Amino acid sequence: MTQRIGIIGAGIMGADHARTVHRFVSGATVELLADLDADRVTAAADAVGARATVDPLAVIADPAVDAVLIASHDSTHAALVRACLDAGKPVLCEKPLAPTLGECLDVVAAEKAVVGDGPGLVTLGFMRRFDPGYVQMRRDIVDGAIGRPLIVHSVGRGVTSGPGADDELLITGSAVHDFDIVPWLLGSPVVEVSWHAPAPSSLAGFQDPQMMLLRTQDGALSTVENFLNARYGYDIRCEVVGETGSLTLAEPARVVRDRELSHGIGYARDWRPRFADAYRLELQAWVDGLDTGTPTTLATAADGLQASAVATAVITSMREGGRTVRVTTDVR
Repeated sequence: MTQRIGIIGAGIMGADHARTVHRFVSGATVELLADLDADRVTAAADAVGARATVDPLAVIADPAVDAVLIASHDSTHAALVRACLDAGKPVLCEKPLAPTLGECLDVVAAEKAVVGDGPGLVTLGFMRRFDPGYVQMRRDIVDGAIGRPLIVHSVGRGVTSGPGADDELLITGSAVHDFDIVPWLLGSPVVEVSWHAPAPSSLAGFQDPQMMLLRTQDGALSTVENFLNARYGYDIRCEVVGETGSLTLAEPARVVRDRELSHGIGYARDWRPRFADAYRLELQAWVDGLDTGTPTTLATAADGLQASAVATAVITSMREGGRTVRVTTDVR
């Protein structure tokens, strides 16, 4: 069965997802795209032979759309996911699940009301779970290749931050990936956090970089560095140190250049080239799961809720001088 996919949002992520589904994902076609910018959505739809609309709810309501992919602004996620639940349609939502912890709780409750104890309809776009390097690291950890994990170092650096970036957006929009991948690697939830920072970069205009400490239930301690305005390139690093060895994420460079008295690799300008394989594998797993109903390693609504709970605790620590904060889904 071919899954007919509707995509909401035709910006960088939405248009990129549309191209990936159209070119690389078997068993799926892009049926309909929505974006408030008529010219942008028309161009994105024409590129993949799909229809276009400026009404996001029309995508969800369209009988020719079997499943929905949400790549619109973060502030729209909760309402659109709930509309998909009301329509009984599976949805893959880019992170975050919702801008606030309370909204995440509402979405999780809404999904539970629809599916009960059955398979969930909501999945989250934490694509690092499908990156071959992270997948191998997790496999080695599970197999005991380095003994019990003790420390994780997770680093994310970018060239420049996007419009509107601020202290909290670095946490909710960037570090949130670390809040999912660290517990996924270790198989243990984050239970407490603290926030720290050096003097900010003069090129940022807000507190950038930031450092966070995460302690997982298994006792491991993780350092998370996020630096959106590192300038030199898009750079993702991860090391897991265990009792008997360590694992280091290798940069998936395909070419090493020798030129102008230098030897090395180039960096991408943003996340898309670095995680192109992960996005393709994630979307294929989602489509395969829609067709067969078999479980996947896609993040669930509950995983999105937990990542949001960690982000909320980190923001609390930031506002309160870096004190250690317990992670909780209690919004009182």
